[in-house]
Amino acid sequence: MVEIVKAALEHLPSYKAALERGWSPDNVRLEVATREELAAIEKDPLAFLASLDDPEARGRPITLPDGTSVPRLPGFRRWIWDGEASGSIGFRWQKGTAELPPHVLGHIGYAVVPWKRRRGYATEALRLMLGEARAVGLAYVELTADPGNPASQKVILANGGRLIGNFLKEAAYGGAESLRFRIDL
Repeated sequence: MVEIVKAALEHLPSYKAALERGWSPDNVRLEVATREELAAIEKDPLAFLASLDDPEARGRPITLPDGTSVPRLPGFRRWIWDGEASGSIGFRWQKGTAELPPHVLGHIGYAVVPWKRRRGYATEALRLMLGEARAVGLAYVELTADPGNPASQKVILANGGRLIGNFLKEAAYGGAESLRFRIDL
């Protein structure tokens, strides 16, 4: 059984082991994000865990792949869990609207550890996260997927997503083409 759990000290050794195996919870910043998380865990495990749950956007600004810094949005991350760390799924939003700033690539992002892919974990984690998104009061969520990532597209479609269209990512992300999907809540 797969579930999404709020990160806790009891889960941390398994999550850290996944990072040490080379997995990254960030599909854009990859190894940089992995190194940052390992350093944060080493420095102060409790502060790291607390940083994953920030519905008031009190954390430090977000650094985009090109090095620019933008204000943090309210959000939180949950860990995909099957008895051990199997991935991560995050949700972010703007208060009072379902709209997102152009530099935010969707309300929800997820990453499953490579050794547990193709088991339906991302599909189930997204289904569970949609319940959390409903609780915030949004009418819909948007997710993005690269055209060359059919696995992620299938996860979104399996959860009721519909393709809105193609778009070019902000220059901070290299300006590459991407697909935008919407899931009505």
